[in-house]
Formats: sequence, structure tokens, C-alpha cells
Amino acid sequence: MRLRTILLRTILLMTLAFAGAHFESAAALAQEPQTQAAAETPIVDTPSDQAAKELEKAKVQLGSLQDSVKQNADNDDALVGIAAKADELSRAVITISVNLRPRFDQIKNRLGEIGDAPKDGQPPEAEIVTQERNALAAERAQINAVTGDAENLSIAVTKLVNEIIEMRRRLFADTLFRRTEISVSVLDDAAGAFVREVSEFSQALSSWAAFVWKFKRFPLFAAIFLSLASALILLSGSYRLFGAYLRRDEAVENPSYIGRLSIAFWSTLIRTLALAVLLVTSFFFLNSFNVLRPDIAPVIGALFGTIGLVYFVGRFVNAIFAPREPRWRLVKLSNLGARSIGYCLLAMAVVNGLDYLFGTVSEAMGSPLVLTVVRSLIAALIIGVILIAASFGKPILARSGDPDAPGRHWPRGMAIILRVVGAGLIVTALSGYVGLARFVATQLIITGAVVATMYVGLLSGKAISRQESFGDTFFARFLTRRFNLGPVAIDQVGLLVGLAIYAVALLVGIPLILLLWGFHVQDLQLIAYRLFTEVKLGGISISLLGICTGILLFAGVYLLTRWLQRWLDGNVMARSHVDLGVRNSVKTGIGYLGVGIAAIIGVSAAGIDLSSFALVASALSVGIGFGLQNIVSNFVSGLILLVERPFKVGDHVVSGTAEGIVKRISVRATEIETFRKQSIIVPNSELINGLVGNWTHRNKIGRSEIPVSVSYDADPQKVMDILLELTAKVPLVMRNPEPHVEFLRFGPYSLDFELRFFLADMGDSMTVRNNLRIEILQRFKAEGIEIPLPQSDLTIHREAPAAIANEGRDVRPSSADGAAGDDEHRVRQLRGRTAEASLKS
Repeated sequence: MRLRTILLRTILLMTLAFAGAHFESAAALAQEPQTQAAAETPIVDTPSDQAAKELEKAKVQLGSLQDSVKQNADNDDALVGIAAKADELSRAVITISVNLRPRFDQIKNRLGEIGDAPKDGQPPEAEIVTQERNALAAERAQINAVTGDAENLSIAVTKLVNEIIEMRRRLFADTLFRRTEISVSVLDDAAGAFVREVSEFSQALSSWAAFVWKFKRFPLFAAIFLSLASALILLSGSYRLFGAYLRRDEAVENPSYIGRLSIAFWSTLIRTLALAVLLVTSFFFLNSFNVLRPDIAPVIGALFGTIGLVYFVGRFVNAIFAPREPRWRLVKLSNLGARSIGYCLLAMAVVNGLDYLFGTVSEAMGSPLVLTVVRSLIAALIIGVILIAASFGKPILARSGDPDAPGRHWPRGMAIILRVVGAGLIVTALSGYVGLARFVATQLIITGAVVATMYVGLLSGKAISRQESFGDTFFARFLTRRFNLGPVAIDQVGLLVGLAIYAVALLVGIPLILLLWGFHVQDLQLIAYRLFTEVKLGGISISLLGICTGILLFAGVYLLTRWLQRWLDGNVMARSHVDLGVRNSVKTGIGYLGVGIAAIIGVSAAGIDLSSFALVASALSVGIGFGLQNIVSNFVSGLILLVERPFKVGDHVVSGTAEGIVKRISVRATEIETFRKQSIIVPNSELINGLVGNWTHRNKIGRSEIPVSVSYDADPQKVMDILLELTAKVPLVMRNPEPHVEFLRFGPYSLDFELRFFLADMGDSMTVRNNLRIEILQRFKAEGIEIPLPQSDLTIHREAPAAIANEGRDVRPSSADGAAGDDEHRVRQLRGRTAEASLKS
């Protein structure tokens, strides 16, 4: 019994265990898809999470930039690159913060819709609402935290940029004001270093030339060919466009001032740019084809720079001073003075260029610093001596005006300036401040030439844009022949050309001057980027590029609107024979809609936030309510006229004292042309609020009348028959309704009739009435029907002579032969005052 009980219990336990295992496995199988689904479901980052990750990357990048600044504290070129990267990082951080603003606004609006959590004693809200509020509040707090981190990071980046600027300023000052001891031993060391440098450079140059000729011959010729082709393309195109301004016409005896200016500016600019393109492309292709070795490439670049500098100064001297062509000279110098000043400037340019070239060779060969110092000392001394020697010359044109005559001395102030600057260069160089003297000497030559060329360009633009000056130029004559332009249009083109010359002079000259004064290309790129993308005026940020884009988009949409208007009017509505008024209304409506859309697109593309104009709009609404109400009233009335169309273009209307044909319905007023071809501008509000008669509102059918009067001797029925007969012969008169004649009245001296008939087009009424009057007059004469004239009877009452004398003391009868003669004379003298006239029917 006990054994059986134990067996039963064992079987029961095994069954329960098996069932439990089965249920556990089933549950596990049921949960496994959910677990896999949960594992496979990707976790999507919120905008704040993505922004936080980007900020972490930005922080790492900032740390790397800070380390680079510490490592390159003495390298100006490296600091320029780091500053550019820091500026990009700053814009990226600002972009992160700006991108979070839409999500923050969405959260704020949604929390406003949900409302605050219920307070104690209020009914509880749904759990899902509470969860949503909590999630939104948490995300908002995260966005605030990320925005705060972005602001702190932006401040740190700005601080780094300012630190780089300060370091570069300090490096520049240290370089200029670094003092070197000048002694005999220094000169000896420099001489020895120079001999070694010449030997090493000769070997390096010969080995490179042999290598290039043996292995890089084809790339060398290809680079030279491509660079020459580029320069020739620019030069040939320039000659085609500005050929008249690149050559001086020897046949011109007395060239105009504007001609001299134009040739001086364009010949210097175009030819220098052509040479610059040749040199830059040559260096680019030589470097790209691996023709240049690392030690030779800087030397070739310095050589090209020296050639460009000397050529530019030579072109400038020839353009301004014209040593061999005094009639083209822009300054009042003698021939000898022009040549001497030109030679001095060219010599200083050669000295500067050679100093720069030899300095690059020293860097490439690893020569000692003492050689660079001595070489710059010699260059500064030579330039100082040239300036002092030039101050004692006599370059000013003689008082007689003969350029071949001996000139006069410099003005006292100019001579003193030249001597002070030359002596200052010499003293500064000998005192050991060779870098400062060298920098000043370079700026005197190159910056002076660039500024002078810019000034000539500005003078050329001013002269060309002067009224009635552009018409005498070759380009103006070409435009006149090619496009048949009148004097006014040519004068306007001259103004645009003058502005274009201003722009060319400034856009070419200012970057060159900035580069000469220590700026790098990256600096100019950064300045240009900030100028075109972010100009801050107080708290307002303006993007010039965005504004230009907005203007272009506005112009594009506006032109598209005009094209659509013409296409609909000429191809759709004209072919469908749509009424002229409907066509005008559709065109005007499309025009208003297109201009509105163009304005919205342009403003949006310019990056202008329309919400910032809310305060201005509220202020304008007050002004509209008071001062602009008439304008707004006319505008709204114009829209009503276009939509409701109580009259349209081409209708014959009568409004007050104005009667004529509607020619145009604009936003503010409607133009009505009278039959005397006078245009009357009527405000739209008057047409909406006043009485307007429209002869052609629904159609052009209208009734016309001709009044006719005949004598009492005529037969009325015959008159009516004649009038109807004549009217029936006119093809323009409608037969339904048929014409008829009204016997109006018995007049004082005539029988009055009125011929009434309908015309399909009231525009023909005047012609029809005129022809009918002629036919009626001729027919009445043929039928013996008289058209009476007004009749009157004059009754004269005689009075005593004494009474007449009392009423008209100035009457003096010429004779007393008869009472009738006296009466006629008195009547004529008293002008009817003694006569009583009455009209009798």
C-alpha cells in the first residue's frame, strides 16, 4: 500500500515537472520573438542627442586646434590656417544651436497645447498625457543644456581666434622691430656665406636643369605651352574688348584727358594681368607635372614674382609718366624729369625684387640669417640713396609748357618728404632695424604703384561717368552703331561703365594692398565670406549674398510673371476671343499675384525673418488708419473693380464730368480717355462710391437720337416717313429693335421730332449721326421741307423827347427833320433801354 502510494506520488511529480518544463519552454518561445523584435528595433536619436554628439566632436576639434596654436606660436602661416579652421568650427557650433531652435519651438507650442499638470483637488488627467508632458519637458531641458554648451563652446572658439590674432600681431611687430647688430664681422660673415650660397645654388640649379632636360622634357614643354596659351587667350580677348584703350594712337595730336586716363589704366591693368596669368599658370603647370623640385620650386616662384613686380612698375611708369610721348603724359613733368623719375622707380623695383629673390634662394639653400640681414641692409640703403638723389632733381614742367625745356625743382614740401623718407630708411637700416627699413622700402614702391594705379582708375571712371563725356569714346561709338542708341541711352551707359571701372579698380587694388601689408589669402577669403554672408548691424545680421540671391530670385519670378501674362493674353485668351476687359483683368491679377509671390520668395531667400517686422507692421497699421487710408481705399477699390468688373478696359463710361473710354485699371486709379484724347485719372474709390454710367456694360448695343425740327407748314407724316426711309439705308443701324420717330412737341416756332435707332456698337454712333444729318438736310431741301429759324417781333414805344433826354443825357440828335429819324437814333444810342421787346409765338 505504501509502495503504491510512493509510486503514484512519484508519477504525479514527474508529470507536474514535465508540464512545468513544457510551459516554461512555451513561454520562452513566446517571449523570444518579442526580445528579438526589441533587439532589432533601432534606437532613433532625438535632435538634441545628435546635437550633443556633434558638440562632443567640436570640443575634441577645439582641443586639437588649441594644441596646434601652442606648437606653432612662431609660425604665421600655420596660425593663418588654424584661424581659418577655428572660424569654420565657430560657424558649425552656431549652426548646431540654430538647428535646435525649430524643435524647441515645437516643444514649447505642444506644451502650451497640453497645459499644466492638474493641481490638487482637480480631476486627474490621462496617463498618456502625463507621460507626453514629462517627455517633452525632459527634451526641452536637454535642448537648453545643449544650447548652453554650444554657447560656451562658441565663446571658447572666439577666444581662441582672438588669441591667434594677438599672436600674429605680436609676431608681425617682433619681425619689424627686431634689431640686429651691424659690424664689420657681420659683413665678413655675410660675404663668406654669400660665396658658399652661390656655389651651392649653382650646383643645385645645374643638376635640376640636367634632370629636367633628360627626364622631364615633355612635361616642361607642355607646361610652357599651356601657360602661354592661357596668357594669349586673356591677352587676345582683352585686345578685342579693350584694344582701343591698350594702344596710343600716334596720329592723335592732342588726346583728351579721358582718353589719356583710360589708356593709362587699362594698359597697365590688362597687360599686367596677362603676364600674371602667364607666370601663375606656368608655375602651376610646372609644379603639377612634377617638373620642379622642392628646393627649386620656391626659387622659381620668387623669380616669377620678381618679374611680375618689375613689369608692373615698368607699365605703371610708362602709363603715368610717358617718358617718350609727352602728349599722353598724365602729370606735368618735363621729358627729362619723366625719364629720371621713371628710372628711379624702376631701379627701386629691381632692388626690391632682387632682394626678395635672393632671400628665397637663401631659404632654399639654408643660408645663415646674417646673409639675409646684410642683403636687406644693402637694399634699404640703395633705396634711401635713390630717394635722396631724386629730391634734388628738376622734374617739374617749365612755366613755358615746353616739355623739352629744363624743368623746375620739386615743390618744397615734396622735396623735404623725399629726403626725410630716404634719410629715415638709411638711419633705420644702419641702426639695426633692417626688417623695418626693408618693409617701408617695399611698401613705398609696390603699395605706391598700386595706389597710384587705383587712383588713375577712379579718375577714369569719374571722367567717363561725367555727363556727355562717354559719347566721344570708341566704345560709345560702337554701341551707337551696333544698337542704334540715342544720346540719353549712351549717357546712361557711360554712367554704368564708370561704376564698373570703380568696381574693377577697388576689387583689384584693395586685395593687393592688403596682401602687401601682411594679410594672407586665407584672411582675404575669410573677410570676403563674412562680408557676403554675415554683416552685423547692432543686433541684426545681414547676408549680402542672401540679399543678392533674393534680388535675383525676385527679378526672375517677376520676369516669369511678365512672360506668363503675355503668353496667356496672346496665345490663350486672344485665340479664345475673350473679351478685352476680361483679358485686362486676368493680366492685372496675374501681375499682382506674381509680384507678391516674387516679393515673398525674394525676402525669404534673403534670409529676412518676416516676424521681425511685426512691430513695424503694427506701426504702419496706425499710419494706414490715419494718413494712408485714401491709398488703401483706392487699392481695395481697384481690386474690387478687377474682380466685380462693373466696367472694364474699352468700356464707354460717364463718371461725373468725365466721359470717355476706359484705357487702364491700375491699383490706385483708372485712366479714362475722352473723345478729345485727354487722359483723365480717376481714383478708384470715387468710381466705387459714386455714380458711374457704362454705355457698354453688358454689350455695346446702344440707342442714338437725332432731334429734327421743321416748320408748321410741313406734313408731319411725310417727315416721319423720310426719316425712317433714310435710316433704313444705313447698314449699321439695327433692325431689331427697329428705328422709330417720336413727334415730341409743338415748339414755339417749329414742329419737333426725334429720330431714334439702335446701333450694335456705340462707338459708331457719331459717324452714323453725322452721315444721317447730312442725308436729312439734303432730302429736306429736295422735298421743300423748311427747317425754321427762331423768330421774334420787336415793338418800339415812342416817348417824349424830354423823357428820353432825362434817361440819356449824352444823346445828341444829328438832325430834327423828322420824328422817325430821331426815334431810330435814340434807340441806337440807348441800346434798347427805351425799347420794350417781346417774343410772340
